Amino acid sequence: MCWNVMFWKTSGRLLLSGSNQWNSRGVSSLPAREPLQGAFFWLSAFYLVYCARPEDWIPGLGHIPLAKITGILAFLALLMSIGRTKRSFRDLPREGRYLIALICILVPSSLLSPVWRGGALTHSLDFAKVSVAFVLTFLLVTTFDRLRRIIFIQAASVAVIAVVSIVKGRGVDRLEGVLGGIYSNSNDLAFAIVLSLPFCLAFLLRTPSMARKALWMGCMLVMLAALFRTASRAGFIELVIAGSVCLWHFGVQGKRPRLIVATVVIGAALLIGAGGPIKSRFLAISGNVNSSLDQRAYGSYQERLDLINDSLRGMARYPIFGVGVHNFVVYSGRWKEVHDAYLQMGVEGGIPALILYLLFFWCGFSNLRRLRKMPDLDPEIVLFVGALHSSLIGFIVGAFFAPEAYQFFPYFAVAQTSVIWAIVREQGVEPKLPQRMSKFSWHDRRPRLANGVPNPAPVGR
Repeated sequence: MCWNVMFWKTSGRLLLSGSNQWNSRGVSSLPAREPLQGAFFWLSAFYLVYCARPEDWIPGLGHIPLAKITGILAFLALLMSIGRTKRSFRDLPREGRYLIALICILVPSSLLSPVWRGGALTHSLDFAKVSVAFVLTFLLVTTFDRLRRIIFIQAASVAVIAVVSIVKGRGVDRLEGVLGGIYSNSNDLAFAIVLSLPFCLAFLLRTPSMARKALWMGCMLVMLAALFRTASRAGFIELVIAGSVCLWHFGVQGKRPRLIVATVVIGAALLIGAGGPIKSRFLAISGNVNSSLDQRAYGSYQERLDLINDSLRGMARYPIFGVGVHNFVVYSGRWKEVHDAYLQMGVEGGIPALILYLLFFWCGFSNLRRLRKMPDLDPEIVLFVGALHSSLIGFIVGAFFAPEAYQFFPYFAVAQTSVIWAIVREQGVEPKLPQRMSKFSWHDRRPRLANGVPNPAPVGR
């Protein structure tokens, strides 16, 4: 059936074109079918289910374990793609190896948890799905078109989540518990929104269509409205950091002064119109309590300080294997998570897990640093490199104030940096040399062949 549909689609293109698209040997000159489309479909489905959580807001889907189904099928796609991809497991970058090593520490250490072994094992296995997504992304996303589709799924899904949260969360304080999973907590929802906003801006800037620009602008405004509804202090800090980096990349370096002006105007309007709850929660830190919401905010601030001290004591007591994934809430006796992703990973996974966690994100920034040194990059790649840089910097700073160690979005971002670096490297583009090394270009210094053409650059890392 599938082949029949493909045949008629191909025939239709030939008839409608009115031209001969077959060469003298009888071979079609139509574009070749992308390899491993089935595996890429399940990878895309995994991204969609994780980012959009359709089972939470589409009637009837709540009874279907979509996350487990797509996770299993993505894992099967990973097994079936072995030996058939352009890249192999031997090409897996350092950050991918660090992530797998992190999983290999968290899963066995859960069996040694001094708190709750069963719960730690369940949560660590659930988190292990991110390594499957990372490896599949690196192996299957071999073109920038595929990468753009993956990023589009994330950005569009979070925009839809923002709309659904606002609609379903009328009268709900801070949109708490409106949706389930990664969006059930206000801080988690705020983080997902901020990490996706730079991608929405990149799509807005790349499209020439005014209708699409208006659509992306509307998505960003709704996402910002949902962010302010959460009144998340950590999310607001992350927004300021990520937004500033975005303006540097897209406004200053991209020479778009109107973008800077528009951002300042819209940001001021949002702060004046919807920034009251966030302002009150920040003021409550100093003890300025004027309402029940302020009282809760001040109590939350004091409790978080106690949780930080508890996490440091836990790291000192269990430095190697930690207390187990998501077991700190039980270990502390407060049933609250420590609002610091680094302390969360350190106390629950141990100091070795924390080191691998930091190395993983360091590699993501290393990829972006090398990409930014590349000469004559495609303008669209430059856009998404800037978006990834903004998103990751926002996360690295915001992670000091929220328990986001196991949220998949930052891991997706690092995987996307690995893919862009691999694509550019496979094209044979050379990085720029520092000017102090030579006044001549890199190409002038490379050995030349007999015909005067420079030797191609090595593809290896």
